[in-house]
Amino acid sequence: MPYVNIKLAGTVSKEQKAAIAKEITETLVKHAHKPANYTYVVFEEIPHEDWAIGGELLG
Repeated sequence: MPYVNIKLAGTVSKEQKAAIAKEITETLVKHAHKPANYTYVVFEEIPHEDWAIGGELLG
């Protein structure tokens, strides 16, 4: 059972999430031969001020 956790700085629309989840699921079906109905994709949207890269906050 694949479990994919996607952490994003900021937000994306419901439509974007649907498209991303579909493509990730299709990739796991095609290349890892995992069943789509057991593939979980979770989105975590994290405010920019809670992300730092190279010691600098994004927000």
